[in-house]
Amino acid sequence: MNFVQPIRDMDQIYYIKRFLRERSERNYLLFVTGINSGLRISDLLRLRVRDAKRMYIDLREKKTGKQKRIKINKALKKALADYIKDRDDQEFLFKSREGLNKPISRSTAYNILKEAAEYVGLDGIGTHTMRKTFGYWHYKKFKDVALLQEIFNHSSPDVTLRYIGITQDTMDQTMDAFSL
Repeated sequence: MNFVQPIRDMDQIYYIKRFLRERSERNYLLFVTGINSGLRISDLLRLRVRDAKRMYIDLREKKTGKQKRIKINKALKKALADYIKDRDDQEFLFKSREGLNKPISRSTAYNILKEAAEYVGLDGIGTHTMRKTFGYWHYKKFKDVALLQEIFNHSSPDVTLRYIGITQDTMDQTMDAFSL
């Protein structure tokens, strides 16, 4: 398994959104939901239209079995509004074209993100990139590693900082500033 990185450049996030939106509203919303919620791909793919109509996403995490509640922020609410307007509550939010009502697969989600990342010249991308991007920018804005640790259900602040790439950023900066 490759180690994936968050997207650290807002311009690249903008261009990925634009690329995805031009091709598919579903794929665009997958990315926007991922970077605005911090949910794992296994939880994103289980979301249904009814979940997007509420103020919060309430779910039991597939990986940990823990109950999770994420507020749907204004940006995400706005992005989802037209997409869900005429859809049935039981429909999967990121519905596959195969089958009557099936979500897209993890591999399809990966291919969607990989294509968009290639378009903007990024490598080291995977489905976890969305979650890590959420964490990276949440930390940059609020500088609250304890809160982010709680959101991610991590065991320690060190794990969270390493996960979102802050530890790597710090090492890179110190190496840039160091010379003998």
